Amino acid sequence: MKYPKPLEKKDTIGLIAPAGPLRDIKIEEIKYELNRLGYEVKIGKSCYLSYKGYLSGKDKDRALDLERMFLDKNIDAIICVRGGYGCARILDLIDFTIIRDNPKVFIGFSDVTALHIAINQLSNLATYHGIMAASIKKWDEFTYSSLIKALNFKEELIIENPSTENLVSLYDGICEGIIIGGNLSVIVSTLGTKYEIDTKNKILFIEEIEEYTYKVDKMLNHMQMAGKFNDCKGIIFGEFTNCKKAFQNDEGILNILKEIAIKNKKPTICNLKSGHCMPMVTIPLNMNCYLNSYEKKIKIIKSIN
Repeated sequence: MKYPKPLEKKDTIGLIAPAGPLRDIKIEEIKYELNRLGYEVKIGKSCYLSYKGYLSGKDKDRALDLERMFLDKNIDAIICVRGGYGCARILDLIDFTIIRDNPKVFIGFSDVTALHIAINQLSNLATYHGIMAASIKKWDEFTYSSLIKALNFKEELIIENPSTENLVSLYDGICEGIIIGGNLSVIVSTLGTKYEIDTKNKILFIEEIEEYTYKVDKMLNHMQMAGKFNDCKGIIFGEFTNCKKAFQNDEGILNILKEIAIKNKKPTICNLKSGHCMPMVTIPLNMNCYLNSYEKKIKIIKSIN
């Protein structure tokens, strides 16, 4: 397992757009805000591009931008500016040995889940399910603090919600394993491909946005049939933002999550404020995780090499 070095003030952050193009904020505004926080910034070429209306440049350009950032010795961390769609399209174009041999902080979520899974499994690098740069003007104190704590902890990190939000146990138990995962739709899209998520003896984190409850049910059932819940040691459900009922007798998202927890009899927690939400918890991925749903505790532990 490779851990990137901590991010410090005056370090250089590389910005890339591996999925969709920027829309509601200019890249220069993002650079300005990161400079105000004390970081140097290098902007990737993909941040200026748009292709087909929903991609930030052609696939080869986005893949090369990612590789260049990892190869650049002056870059200390890479933050994706936004998600949308497109990360899966560049997986076959990436040389994952470049990432393996040049480990550094890599941050993003949503569609970036495709990159997290591939980097975790093919480059054996820890990455960060965290806030993206396009929302920087909305970052609150908790969100930024959670990010910095996740990037800089030395041995153990307690994953904590904002003080007004409680973690909820759906099935009591204790387990330990490498934590992996991200956006449900993207996770399901990896099934049957060479980038298929490996949940064997892992703790699986899942979040989603703007899907009807029956569609969430369908995707979770897909994972169930693929053996992904049977293989994992525990489950952490994050934010299911604007996942609404479609039918009058629809019992809602929580009921679906409970069904998965009870069916699989694995330690399961929900309501972790990570995903399409603000404030947002940053989760280090591909690191050892201790999950105690009795006490509603999540702890990330760095292995001592």
